[in-house]
Amino acid sequence: MSKLRNMHDAIAELVPNGASVALGLQMEQMIPFAAGQEIIRQKKRGLTLIGPISDILFDQMIGAGCVQQVIAAWVGNVMMGSAYNFRRAVEQDGMKVFNMTNLTVALALQAGAMGVPILPTKSALGSDVPKGNHFFYQIFSPFEPKESLWAVRALTPDVSIVHVQRADREGNAHCWGNFGVMIEGVRAAKKVILVAEEVVEPAVIASDPNRTVIPGFLVNAVVECPYGAHPSPVQGYYKRDDAFFRQYHEQTKTKEDTAGWLERWVYGVSDRREYRNQLGTCRVEELGVKQHAYAAQADFGY
Repeated sequence: MSKLRNMHDAIAELVPNGASVALGLQMEQMIPFAAGQEIIRQKKRGLTLIGPISDILFDQMIGAGCVQQVIAAWVGNVMMGSAYNFRRAVEQDGMKVFNMTNLTVALALQAGAMGVPILPTKSALGSDVPKGNHFFYQIFSPFEPKESLWAVRALTPDVSIVHVQRADREGNAHCWGNFGVMIEGVRAAKKVILVAEEVVEPAVIASDPNRTVIPGFLVNAVVECPYGAHPSPVQGYYKRDDAFFRQYHEQTKTKEDTAGWLERWVYGVSDRREYRNQLGTCRVEELGVKQHAYAAQADFGY
């Protein structure tokens, strides 16, 4: 049975209020903005957001009132610095933030994927990151008793949402470029929504098995959504829209500004096609790949 869904139905079915949701697992590329904005449109509430570097997606969801707490290494606008909605939520509203490093986010998700409660690390030793943070617990090596370590608590998101270049309708997915902690996040999650630039025939995925980094049996829903990661880049499809990040920073300085931005870019468009139309044909074409760099053919024959 096909796992193909439209974005509305996938979010409605798999992201309940109060869920823990992992997003932006591939660092600064392939951030599932379309999925996050559908969460906003459906007015989901009480969410825990998990991710290493969310760029401006977490900030949008926080500004829309979807978020109760954040478990992340960094939240903001990678291009412009701190994000206004995140700062207001923490400084004025007391939103809870569990501060992590990129490595300890990865370890927490890897522990969840492995089915173990903790993984040890030296990361964050000598820093204030673990202070008042229940994701860290000091332990000592059983083999070198004087060696101090942090035990990092496992993370098992209720749902992980990832964006890839292509997948078949069963969720077997090809992805290339920076994976970040995508694979750990998918394996640790209880449910997975896979968003793809294009859905292709199974034979296309089977033709390059080593590029199939997400197997379909881990995936609950497949959503075909061209341009679904904009303004972040998707290698081989479109580049990062730097101007959009600058504009977002300038247009969300106050709550009123943010409400206007959300009305224009989220509530005022019903799907990604309308969103792309609002961007304009010229802008979409300008962001497209100008110099292709194809991989060499690989022969899987015997």
